Order: sequence, then C-alpha cells, then structure tokens
Amino acid sequence: MPSSQNIAILGSTGSIGTNAIEVVSQLENAKIFALSANSRLSLLCEQAAKHHPEILIAASPEHAAPFCFPDLPNSQLWIGEDKLVEIAAHPDVDVVLAAIVGSAGLRSTWSALESGKTVALANKETLVMAGPLAMDLARERNARVLPVDSEHSAIFQAINGEKAENIKRVILTASGGPFRNSSISEIRNATVKTALNHPTWKMGPKITIDSATMMNKSLELIEARWLFDLPAEKIDVVIHPQSIVHSLVEFVDGSIMAQLSPPDMKLPIQYALTYPDRSAGPTEKLDFNEAFRLDFQPPDFEKFPALLLGKEVAEKGGTTGAVLNAANEGAVAAFLDEKIGFLDITKACREILNHHDFDPNPSLDDLIALDAWARKEIIQWIAA
Repeated sequence: MPSSQNIAILGSTGSIGTNAIEVVSQLENAKIFALSANSRLSLLCEQAAKHHPEILIAASPEHAAPFCFPDLPNSQLWIGEDKLVEIAAHPDVDVVLAAIVGSAGLRSTWSALESGKTVALANKETLVMAGPLAMDLARERNARVLPVDSEHSAIFQAINGEKAENIKRVILTASGGPFRNSSISEIRNATVKTALNHPTWKMGPKITIDSATMMNKSLELIEARWLFDLPAEKIDVVIHPQSIVHSLVEFVDGSIMAQLSPPDMKLPIQYALTYPDRSAGPTEKLDFNEAFRLDFQPPDFEKFPALLLGKEVAEKGGTTGAVLNAANEGAVAAFLDEKIGFLDITKACREILNHHDFDPNPSLDDLIALDAWARKEIIQWIAA
C-alpha cells in the first residue's frame, strides 16, 4: 500500500461507508480525504468531527438547505451532486471508495475512472448499467477497479495469478435471504417487515429487499460478467446460508478455490484498500476450535425468478442492465412504500425489460436516458 494514501468515501453514512471509515481509521498509511452523504447529514457531521476530512459533501441541496451544519473548521463543505463528480477527479484523491447505493453512484464512479483513479467498487450498479463501457474506460485510463462486494472480492482473490483459460466457472454464494425456507405462498404474502428481516447481514433497506428477492445476486452475476470478463454461462449461484464461503472458483482440472471469513464487510473493504498487501485489521476471525458447518444447496428459480433475469441480462448485455437496475430500484421503492406486493417487484422488472427498445451497443448517455425511462415506466405500471 502506498504511503499517505488519500481516500474519498462516497456514501459514508451507509453500511459500506461506516465500515470503511472504521477500516481506514486503523490503517497506518491511509487518510480520509473526503466524505459524502445524501440525507443522513447529522451522521455525516459526526464522522467529519471525528475524522477531519478535507472535504465534506452534502450531495442533496434539498436535504442540505434546512439542515443546520455545525462549525467544522477542518473541513470544507461542498453541496450538490455535481460535487461528487468533482471530488472523484480531485488531484489529491488516490482512491475513491464508491459506496453510493443505486444508479446515483454512476457519474462519480465514472469520473474516478476517467481520472485514472483506483476505485474500490461497492456500487454494483455502475457495472450492471454500463459494465463494458466502464471497464473499457478503466483500461484506457489505467484506472484500477477493485471489488468491495464480498462475493466479488472472494473471486478476485481466488483467481489472482490464474490463467483465464483455466477457469471453468465462478460460483457466487447467496445467503438465501429471509425467505430461503419459505413456500411460494408465504413469499407471496411477505410484508415489508418480514422482507427486511435478513438472517445474516445488516444492510440498508434497498439492499436488504434485493437480498429477499435475490435480485442482489442477479445484479452481482451481471457485475461479475463484466468485472472478470467471463461469459454468463461460466457464472453460477449457490445458496449458502452461513455466509462464510463468500464465493468459489472452479478450475478445469476440478479444483475449487474458495475464500472464507465471517460475514463482515470490513474484510473485503480492507483488502480493496490495501491491495496487493494484507495487514491485520478489525475483522472477526473464524474459530476452528469451535464446531461449525457449511451448507450448500442449489437455488430455487421458481421461488426466486429474479435470478433468471440476471442470467438473461448477463447473456444479452447492451441496454438490458440499465433497464433492469432502474426498474428494480423503482419497484423496491414502491414495495417499501407498500404500493405493490413482494412478488410484484420481479414481475414489474420482467415487464419493463421486455418492453424496452434493446440496443446492443449503447452510449453512456443512452443508458442514462433509459434509466430515466424505466423509472417512469415503473410508475405507470404501478398506477395501471
């Protein structure tokens, strides 16, 4: 890890961001240069008072206008979404930890890649929406994309130093969420409360609902497609309720390599920030003095049809990722507002995906326009 590495944590008040702050505060050669948040401004100011970033960004003028910011003499306050793009390209920033949830994180991540930064990527939507364009840009600008999702970090570690032709397939593990053992009829009647009751991970509401539908695994499958330059047929999913094996890689000789650790996001965050080095950190360790078990089972596509959408989008590419992502964000928001049922989330995504004008080679502007189109279509679908 280089000395005096300046890190911008975009989305610092979310679950990834708060874990990242804990990791960075314990690294000797890292400094929090910038923090950003959208609506949780009280927490943002608490973080700034403790860690003294050079720049503090309140991305939403709507939330910032009525908020009474305390005196933070060590930090400049920037307001506006455009400031995320600006900080991602800032000459004093070495690493951008992209932890903004949803498509809102695309422009700042794109700015970091354009500027040749190292991007510790937790915003999976960047690659879901614009995977080929983003990875081409990273190669062109010599930017480095390091995965923060525990599943992709596990794959990244397992394939390190291996030849691409030796990889038979990668296998993303999934906890199965709160409805892993539920019947279809129980899932049909799921409430917001039951869907938010994740058995393993503590995450924000949007990601937790994605885990319940298993749309999160679909998005991760699409992300893996572009991040590791693998065809969709080489990416599978397996249910692993303990969330200790974070993913597996099977090689052509039959060997399978896996990365294991307790379910704690601090480890993949730290690996991305210190790569290619490793150091002691604040994460819990597996205790082999105590008995534990590892269970695996194939996914039920009838109960979780979102997985089929992920496979389809990973195979087809083009505009499908942007449409699926936007439709899902809109549908999840509607479910959380109790405007649609749980099973309607995937149903709505399927219908919007089927009715968009597919383009196999879109530009970034095309994808952004389709993102807006899909969100409007979801609103119309709900009202119909």
